[in-house]
Amino acid sequence: MIAIINYDAGNLASVSNALDRLDEPYIISNDPQELELSDAVIFPGVGHAVPAMKSLKRRGLDRFLKETDKPVLGICLGMQLLFESSEEGDTKGLGIIPGKLKKFDESKGKVPHMGWNTFTDTVDCPLLNGISNSQYFYYVHSFYAPVNEYSLASCNYINDFSAVVGKDNVLGVQFHPEKSGTTGSLLLQNFLEHVHGRASKVKKSAL
Repeated sequence: MIAIINYDAGNLASVSNALDRLDEPYIISNDPQELELSDAVIFPGVGHAVPAMKSLKRRGLDRFLKETDKPVLGICLGMQLLFESSEEGDTKGLGIIPGKLKKFDESKGKVPHMGWNTFTDTVDCPLLNGISNSQYFYYVHSFYAPVNEYSLASCNYINDFSAVVGKDNVLGVQFHPEKSGTTGSLLLQNFLEHVHGRASKVKKSAL
């Protein structure tokens, strides 16, 4: 069973619809005890970092995310909050992954970065099985994680940034796989394979 964290900042409908399409059972919860009963956790997010962190702390979800050894997949803001801090509201993050989120330079391009983009570089890892640098994911963000030792894939908009990160049991993606069509479904299924160790329901040959 997958748990989707509900902390008033997640794109719950799109993520739950994506899991429905993959026939994956899930719960939506903000109760750390319920989350602890799951096999893995999806940590989605849209909006501003400051109220998001306040909501996590109010429910004790910040402590759960920092202490759990379950597989965790952070999406968009959920990925950003895995880091130590962000220039967005000078926010202190969860500190699971070292680094500080920066804002794109508005003098060099339109901000937010919104639309479809490809990877510029990738590391061989299970989450990216069957996914190449020619395939597109959907992004909407004004802040980015610089490329670092935990980057599993990078993307370029104005400058290079981390598109996928991983550290220990925690993975994060800057884009929205739940809004990225068949390629996004494949990435989510790769995460489920990582959790359950089962065969993919998404045909990679169809990409």
